[in-house]
Amino acid sequence: MLSKKMTAAINSQVVAELYSSYLYVAMGAWLQTEGYLGAAHWMGLQAREEVFHATKFYNYLLERGAEVKLGAIEAPPFKWKSALEVFEKSYAHEQKVTALIHNLMSLAKAESDHAAEIFLQWFVTEQVEEESSVQEIIQKYKLAAGQGAGLFMIDQELAARTLSVLVKDALTATPPAAA
Repeated sequence: MLSKKMTAAINSQVVAELYSSYLYVAMGAWLQTEGYLGAAHWMGLQAREEVFHATKFYNYLLERGAEVKLGAIEAPPFKWKSALEVFEKSYAHEQKVTALIHNLMSLAKAESDHAAEIFLQWFVTEQVEEESSVQEIIQKYKLAAGQGAGLFMIDQELAARTLSVLVKDALTATPPAAA
């Protein structure tokens, strides 16, 4: 059984992950409006991946016999100055999520909740990948320095992104019945 403190923290993380999805949907909409269709596609898949993360936390709460309490999701921003700024804001957001995951891990360690530590390790590793992939995109945008041909090439590369099999399978599976 999860402690009340860990249950509340994971419920908060579900909301944080859903906010991440909502933010990436907003970013994708702006990118599409500005003609960055590949980047919009990338953000759309990122939004779906964040729903997958929220679902993992939700399911973990249920598996541990804890109560799921969904909170309100704040409205995200909807305008940016450039595609580069979108990805810089995405990177800053991923850093915040990383801090939230690290706080959850610290709580699990403080409570000697070994099952939670093992569960959270996947997210610790995932956040390294999340930050790295966005950093790589930022570097490419900076290298392109606003030049049309370079931006076009980056957009084409972002359009080629696909969901991992794990995420795709999880998002198409039938959700478990509440206990």
